[in-house]
Amino acid sequence: MTAERTSFVYVTFIAAAPEKVFEAITSADISARYWGHSNVSDWQPGSRWQHVRTEGGTVELTGKVVEHSPPSRLVISWVNVSQEADPQAYSRVTFEVIPYDGMTKLIVTHDDLIRGSGMEQGVTKGWPIVLSSLKSYLETGQGLNVFAKAKAA
Repeated sequence: MTAERTSFVYVTFIAAAPEKVFEAITSADISARYWGHSNVSDWQPGSRWQHVRTEGGTVELTGKVVEHSPPSRLVISWVNVSQEADPQAYSRVTFEVIPYDGMTKLIVTHDDLIRGSGMEQGVTKGWPIVLSSLKSYLETGQGLNVFAKAKAA
């Protein structure tokens, strides 16, 4: 039986050139500054990419580069390393980087997620703070603490 799938779309506007936004997503050094992980790959279609935790160097996520069209579009498959052998566990992330009146409109679509999975729960919490941190980093030079937790009231 095939699991039910879902998707999420996140849109943000960033006061930075599309080339800078695209570079921030694909540069291991820059992604470490706002994501707490380095995105590591040669970014050629078919190549592996890895999401490497800045502290400790563990690879938590991986996948393949599906499409790489700088500075406007990046598509990658996405899976927890622990589930890499399970083809059903993979989802897909599409980054669309669009010039928008002197700034950049970034659309991140994370689709083909298994509804109710740990991955779905993780990305619904993770993407909003990661994209906010990306925006803060590119606009101010300082990312957010993406590992912050809400405090009880």
